[in-house]
Amino acid sequence: MSKIRAAVVGGGIVGLAVARELLSKLPGADVIVFEKESAVGTHQTGHNSGVVHAGLYYEPGSLKARLCRRGVGLLEKLAADKGVTYEECGKIVVAQNANELDRLRAIYERAQANGVPDVRLVGANEISDIEPHARGVAALHSPHTAIVDYVGIGNALAEDIVTAGGTVLLGHEVAAIATGDATSANAGNRRVSVTTAAGVETFDLVITCAGLQSDRVAHGAGDSAFPKIVPFFGDYFLLSPEKSSLVKGLIYPVPDPKYPFLGVHLTKRFDGAIMLGPNAFLSLGREAYRPRDYSLRDIADAIGFGGFWRFASQNLPAAARESRTVVSTRSFVKEARKYVPAITMADVHRGPRGIRAQAMNSDGTLEDDFVISGKNRLIHVRNAPSPGATSSLAIAEYVVRESLSRAGLLP
Repeated sequence: MSKIRAAVVGGGIVGLAVARELLSKLPGADVIVFEKESAVGTHQTGHNSGVVHAGLYYEPGSLKARLCRRGVGLLEKLAADKGVTYEECGKIVVAQNANELDRLRAIYERAQANGVPDVRLVGANEISDIEPHARGVAALHSPHTAIVDYVGIGNALAEDIVTAGGTVLLGHEVAAIATGDATSANAGNRRVSVTTAAGVETFDLVITCAGLQSDRVAHGAGDSAFPKIVPFFGDYFLLSPEKSSLVKGLIYPVPDPKYPFLGVHLTKRFDGAIMLGPNAFLSLGREAYRPRDYSLRDIADAIGFGGFWRFASQNLPAAARESRTVVSTRSFVKEARKYVPAITMADVHRGPRGIRAQAMNSDGTLEDDFVISGKNRLIHVRNAPSPGATSSLAIAEYVVRESLSRAGLLP
């Protein structure tokens, strides 16, 4: 039997984890990662808060819940093995008034159902024991919620791929993917062809993990146009180093279940910096990381999508709140001061921007769970939002097992 060839499209943390898992399950296989950028992990992997989510929020039994809990353990072990910074700094989800208490109790019940260890509800006095400068009427405490260097994890995964005999091709943007009869002269019996500027290669199995471009890559290869990616940016501010002692770990608001974003929170980063944010607002580009960046194609794609307007019309109060934090630093800081009143305008400066690949259905409803589509020898990871980075190694196990089964390539 000839050597199995497999390709992964996308060099973010999920794609790299999938390639590493393929090499583990198919020893001796020829595995190639195609990444359009000059380094791995340059998009969502390198533009997030660095939180290792414990599994507080997710519907019990969902893929998110199951893969998050599995992913935490795998991620912690990999970080320890590779010397990547990982810290269990703990997290509190803080209720500011009595109206939020029922939602806080519901989160606690979900966390227990999902097997999150040592979570507990605490009163106002205990909040200050955990986070001396935080204020609220009650909180949920998750002591094992952690932070990690996700770019460091991505680099470690890439090194493992190369060590195991795989290849990571940087600067190789995939232009087309086709199934059926391959067009190259030496295609043989390969089932899927991948076209880049360097030419056409054929593979027994292709798995796409394209993040912000996942819908376009999948649809271009013959998959459904939906769910569609609508990009939302999130800005962060940074506390000045001399005020970093105001936050010991992670301080989060009680999320509104009707809205997919958590609201402004305070997050210790793996390097010790304290981040405030993010907010969430429609981005002018899927990869527009600077305020003046934009893409006419991405703008037209989002505002020309009827589902987006249906979503927006149903979330007007949240949109108004988020827009205030976009145009006004004072409003942004005011949101953070609800939880840590000691923060002042003078204590913060603008930090990085992240962009979330929000998957949306044709009717404007949001895809909340991980979504895997495709068949036979071409599989697409269509939706892997937060806790996608936390769950990446577990997602890889799941996707590779499913892919090898569908392709009839199980050893």
